[in-house]
Amino acid sequence: MATKIRLKRMGAKKNPFYRVVVADSRAPRDGRFIEEIGYYDPATNPATIKIDEEKALKWLTTGAKPSDTAKSLLQKQGIMSKFAESRK
Repeated sequence: MATKIRLKRMGAKKNPFYRVVVADSRAPRDGRFIEEIGYYDPATNPATIKIDEEKALKWLTTGAKPSDTAKSLLQKQGIMSKFAESRK
């Protein structure tokens, strides 16, 4: 089963709020997911990003591939650099 770390859109119309989830790559964007690892709120100033580092690193080491947006959020939190260091 190929897993992806990606965003699940929530919130009202024109007021998005995203959950960072681990899901099967074949599941729809807002469909079933395996685990929620954080959230992202672009409506606040500055944007709020809260990701559980321990869960994210666990999923990255088991082979979950982050989407482009999820990868940039993980980089802003410093999780991708810790993942790269652990792979050495």
